[in-house]
Amino acid sequence: MAEAARYLELVPATLRSWVAGRRYPKSGGKVAFFEPLIQRPDPSGTQLSFWNLVEAHVLRALRVKHSVSIKAVRVALDFAQDKYDINRLLLSPELRTEAGDLFLDKYGELINLSKSGQLAMKTLLEDYLERIDWGTKKLPIRLYPFSRRFPVPNEVSLNRAFRLVVIDPHVSFGRPVIERKGISTAIISDRIDAGESVQDLAEDYDLEPWEVNGALIYEKAA
Repeated sequence: MAEAARYLELVPATLRSWVAGRRYPKSGGKVAFFEPLIQRPDPSGTQLSFWNLVEAHVLRALRVKHSVSIKAVRVALDFAQDKYDINRLLLSPELRTEAGDLFLDKYGELINLSKSGQLAMKTLLEDYLERIDWGTKKLPIRLYPFSRRFPVPNEVSLNRAFRLVVIDPHVSFGRPVIERKGISTAIISDRIDAGESVQDLAEDYDLEPWEVNGALIYEKAA
């Protein structure tokens, strides 16, 4: 769970509440429990699946500008899923269609978000959904995590489709790698910590220096 939180630049306690639920106080000294939003493969364990990582990535989009209300998200998800007969909407490309609009409209209504705020939230979520590749069975197969600090040339940074780091469950055991070459970002970080230079690593792996810097910053972001 801590590793997944680092990949997504999330506070571990936040991710834990999404996947394990949390207790909260009620009036009269009573304590209630929010059920988790994300279904783990083994609810009694601590490990997350790749699909869980994708679900958390989508939820992170709501957290960038708005505090995620677990209760409101659940109500909105249940509402949209019931209307469109979709199981686990956060894993579905249907988030980009009417089902996603219905979910966001309901969520915005529950947290009293203005119309302009709802529109901004939809745009932000679309940016996050562009970072997911869905396979032929309409299930996520690759995730390109965000980093707010990727140092890239101007001509690259203007391309919204630009992807530096990828998480693919079939590559490097699902650990983050530089997409263009499949080089582990952790290896880049380890070699820099060992005293090697950015230029040396760029030459060894046939990378651009900014790609090496981007991998390093991604590893050290959390």
